[in-house]
Amino acid sequence: MSAHLAQTSPTSTSRGRLGVPSITVMIIAASAPLTVVAGGVTTAYSVTGSTAVPIGYVLLGAVLAVFAIGYAAMSRFITNAGAFYSYAARGLGRPVGVGGSLIALVSYNCMQIGIYGMFGFQVSMLLNEKLGVDVPWWAPVLVCIAVVAVMGVNRVDLSAKVLGVIVSLEFVVVLVFDVVAFAQPAEGFTAQPISPTELFTPGIGAVLVFGIAAFMGFESAAIYGEEAKDPKRTVARATFSAVLIIGGFYALSSWALALAVGPSKITSGGITAEEAGPPLFFGFVAEHIGVLFVDITSVLFITSLFAALVSFHNAVARYLFSLGRERVLPVRLSAVRNGAPWAGSIAQTMLAIVVIVIFAIAGAGAGSELGPLFPVVTLFSWLTNTGALGLVLLMSVVAFAVVGYFRRNHRDVGVGSRMIAPIISGIVLVVVLILILANFNVLLDQSEPTLATFLLPALVIVPGLVGVAWGVWLKRARPEVYSGIGRGTGDTQVVQVVGD
Repeated sequence: MSAHLAQTSPTSTSRGRLGVPSITVMIIAASAPLTVVAGGVTTAYSVTGSTAVPIGYVLLGAVLAVFAIGYAAMSRFITNAGAFYSYAARGLGRPVGVGGSLIALVSYNCMQIGIYGMFGFQVSMLLNEKLGVDVPWWAPVLVCIAVVAVMGVNRVDLSAKVLGVIVSLEFVVVLVFDVVAFAQPAEGFTAQPISPTELFTPGIGAVLVFGIAAFMGFESAAIYGEEAKDPKRTVARATFSAVLIIGGFYALSSWALALAVGPSKITSGGITAEEAGPPLFFGFVAEHIGVLFVDITSVLFITSLFAALVSFHNAVARYLFSLGRERVLPVRLSAVRNGAPWAGSIAQTMLAIVVIVIFAIAGAGAGSELGPLFPVVTLFSWLTNTGALGLVLLMSVVAFAVVGYFRRNHRDVGVGSRMIAPIISGIVLVVVLILILANFNVLLDQSEPTLATFLLPALVIVPGLVGVAWGVWLKRARPEVYSGIGRGTGDTQVVQVVGD
């Protein structure tokens, strides 16, 4: 297949493919509902010893809903697969936009590649347990990368359909768990975990830090804006729908889990090392619903991870596409085939393979020390927490970018949407960001900070600073590129793939 440079029409992804339900599914898939409930919520209870997790989700959902007010208002005037990158560029200046783009690329890649660690561990354990086959964690990961790559170079509506089925099954499984947990609470029914007074208990900072990761992928609506049927309405509606569904679902399910475990057991430190994390969920399921349901849930836990992998892969591919189209990155990354950001998808796939190979080699030497948990303790824990930190930083920037965008021209947008809501959400997100940095060793399950505690946050912060400097350099050295930053489908030099 050959490619050539074109000066005429810009590269474009598929137009009009996605409606509100499809984009909402993409956002929810990125958060991986079953993974959050069985993995994230259980870990939050085990580590924090606080029953405030459910009300924490309510608070975070409310904050992101407020953030979405300004975000949605801005989405009416900006349609760009670069999403947060273009919002930052148009609201706070092009150099900040370039910095934001690098933060986004690093963060989404960290989320996507980090999840492969948990995926490989879960698949290898399931094969060993059910078939007696001993498979190294990286083997199923390489197979999964190939499947994700195939979906990434096909039209986005294919991904939406596959993820829709997976997400629906996840919801069914978790809702069955919720019903049983509410019906058979370990210590009797109590509304304590959902009480607002829990927000003022010790450990609430750590609770919010764990909780914010459940909302990652929040930007997906704007990322798919160019492929939406009606971008000016679809992005806003999908964003609000996803926030309400995710926030409510996680609050309900984490409340059910608290009842299943028992609030006093959580707060007294009665959760043993063997029970900590996913065993809290699967142990209850095995005892009260049955082993067959555990097997079904275990498979869906893996497909939940797969859904998140596809969603984050698509996000990275579209960022690369947008940045290539505007020549902030090499223009060949803007190549499209069959309506999909082909070059960006391939680039993300290659990066994932390289990182997995590096960790596979490193794991071979550390196998005796960490055993099969190596990909979870390192690849998954390190990268997903780093990615979550970066995305919270990016959301903080975008909240204030909304204010900057409407500062000179209100565009008939009310003061609540263009100023009050983004300022409130921006301040709260900055507080959450500070809490993440202060509790980063807790997220990594470290009793004391280590070198990784400081190097991993730098992995997203430093590229942001480099990006700002790069944007300033582009202004002086390549003004024609600088003028197009964040402009999306403006006239730019792009790559067209022959045969489209």
